[in-house]
Amino acid sequence: MPKFAANLSMLYGEHDFLDRFAAAAKDGFQGVEYLFPYAFEKAALVDALKANRLTQVLHNMPGGDWEAGERGLACLPDRVGEFQDGVGKAIDYAKALGCPQLHAMAGIRPEGVDPDEVAETYVENLRFAAGKTKEAGIKLLIEAINTIDIPGFYLSTSAQALAVIETVGSDNLYFQYDIYHMQVMEGDLVRTIEKNLAKIAHMQLADNPGRHEPGSGEINYPFVFDAIDGMGYKGWIGCEYKPKAGTSEGLGWLRPHLTASAAAE
Repeated sequence: MPKFAANLSMLYGEHDFLDRFAAAAKDGFQGVEYLFPYAFEKAALVDALKANRLTQVLHNMPGGDWEAGERGLACLPDRVGEFQDGVGKAIDYAKALGCPQLHAMAGIRPEGVDPDEVAETYVENLRFAAGKTKEAGIKLLIEAINTIDIPGFYLSTSAQALAVIETVGSDNLYFQYDIYHMQVMEGDLVRTIEKNLAKIAHMQLADNPGRHEPGSGEINYPFVFDAIDGMGYKGWIGCEYKPKAGTSEGLGWLRPHLTASAAAE
């Protein structure tokens, strides 16, 4: 049975951030993820995890100036030093939180820069980050994101992500497969997951269109979940969606899975 983690950047927005941990635990989640931990002291996050018996599943490396529209630094030739500093900061937080995975966002393709330089920067930054995270015992992940939600995002398809992983050549670089983003960009979800399962260390979900909870759109999530379970996937699935009418009220899709998971334990 897949393990589901609450994405606290998108779920439980009706609560202050540090209160979202308790809300997620109350609803039956055993794991959490979120975009960035850096606005909070590590001790406060550790306390929230421990108090609610939650596992920190994933967080991102620093993503640049988020409010200004930046969405990662890894492909930006003029920000290599900042990216490398962010790797160290992310590892520091991940070790404190017991987080086994870090996501390095590729960033938006810079205008007026040689595409070969952008590609080389991305690969070299990932080689650097993969080495540092491996030393720390943490997996490094990259995610393809649809170019409708984030126009110009550098990494946007499964094929591109897997080609980058092969080029980087590290045994510590994995694919973070977001079902929602890949439905928008390419479809063929189950076959793509099955073909590349060995390189997929984490998944995320939302339905399409609207990026709301499963059951609100076109993706046949019961079929997808059964298929993923049948493949033997052992990782987490992060619930990274925009609730249509409150988080807890919209968790009807999840409760059978939580009940089944509890019964299996």
